[in-house]
Amino acid sequence: MSTSERTAAAAPPKTDAGLRHGVMSGPELAAQAIANIAPSAVIAFTAAAIFVGTGNGTIYSFALATVVILSVGYCVVVFARRHASAGSLYTYVAKGLGPTGAYLAGTSLVIGCWGIAAGSLGGSVSYVQQFLQQIGLPVGGSLWQIVLAIVVGGLATLFTIRGIRLSARVSLVLELISVTIITILLILALVWAGPAAWDPAQVFMHGATFQGVATGMVLGILGFVGFSSADALGREAKNPYTAIPRAIMWSALVVGVLYVFAAYTQIAVLGDSLATSANPLSDIAHKIGMPDWFTPVLTLGVGASFFAVVVAPLNVVGRIVYVMGKEGVVPERFGRTHDQHLTPHRVLLIAGPLAILVDVILIAFGADPMDITVWIDTYGTYGYMVAYALVAIACVVYTQRLKVSNKLVWLCATIAVVGMAYVFFANVWPVPAFPLNIMPYLFLVTMLVAVAWFARLRAKHPEVIGNIGNTETDSLEGVG
Repeated sequence: MSTSERTAAAAPPKTDAGLRHGVMSGPELAAQAIANIAPSAVIAFTAAAIFVGTGNGTIYSFALATVVILSVGYCVVVFARRHASAGSLYTYVAKGLGPTGAYLAGTSLVIGCWGIAAGSLGGSVSYVQQFLQQIGLPVGGSLWQIVLAIVVGGLATLFTIRGIRLSARVSLVLELISVTIITILLILALVWAGPAAWDPAQVFMHGATFQGVATGMVLGILGFVGFSSADALGREAKNPYTAIPRAIMWSALVVGVLYVFAAYTQIAVLGDSLATSANPLSDIAHKIGMPDWFTPVLTLGVGASFFAVVVAPLNVVGRIVYVMGKEGVVPERFGRTHDQHLTPHRVLLIAGPLAILVDVILIAFGADPMDITVWIDTYGTYGYMVAYALVAIACVVYTQRLKVSNKLVWLCATIAVVGMAYVFFANVWPVPAFPLNIMPYLFLVTMLVAVAWFARLRAKHPEVIGNIGNTETDSLEGVG
């Protein structure tokens, strides 16, 4: 590593007048990462979806997905140990692939984060409505769904503007409650099953094929998108060069283990009926004789998980666009923060209401909120895939440039890029049903618009290009 790199890594960050510096602890960073993953929401449906095509190889699909995500995480961590910024992968990719790569990574990540936030809003609306109905409130119909979308989306936007610490704590509490409820249910289910809880068919993959496991891995990887979101909090973290890498890797590992455990338990308890279950967790609760009050508690827990994943990615959107505003990539007004809360409120006041608007329009046209979750989350996932692949490639170039040992980087980058490419291919072929079949094209159109903006920027403001992704936010100011 060069002298300048060592100095950058070791030097204490300066106080930032734009984003509140050094207020978040390690657990709060992990909360941001875990909330962005929303493991409770994934557990509620993904295991059943994978089981349909993978059968007894489901737990291995999750295990392989965890390996791919940890490989991506390691590439991110290489940068996070040396650079603390609000720019997330946008800033990191610049260190290896320059301004063009950074811009593509930043744009695709913004698309990914916004898509996951908007999609998860639909999931939160669906489960909050179910919960209210289960406790006896007459809130059926699309009109109530629109009201809930506005209220839930408005609260999520408010939390992100009020401060990263508040929003992270809200996300942490909601996700901990949800995960605890689900974990208790799964443990009780294994106790209820007794000796039958040992399921050698899963352990030895009876009837499963490698192709089935690989196909299931696609959904498994999608269950982790957003896991690296703590890297956007470099200016607001205590000891960011240590805390952020730990938050990224440990959150991915813990969630991966939880996925494997949850999938194993659902298959062991429900058996083949898991493939046709509309709500596996509720079916397990009913099968093992849980009291009637447990169902609404479980429903509220999953709804809280969806709400947490509306909040977390909005935080990332705000901070990436904040850095872009500082560098002149987008209008300068987006590079300024709230005079009291020190959050990028101008970005959030666009991203949050836009997510609400899209959900409201789709609901008004008769779409089910859970369908909205699948559709818009898929759109957002393409953004994450591009950003993850770019940061892996950039990590190889970066470590070669620094002349540091990078054999592990090469291995992890190869796994990451191949994994992301396979996920992308599996989502476009065989061609899925409408509207999922048009989602990759919507993503490509969005990226083409972004590339056109970049070309305009290069032609009219070439001096800005050299700044892209190269400005650390510890030296930036701007409140107003």
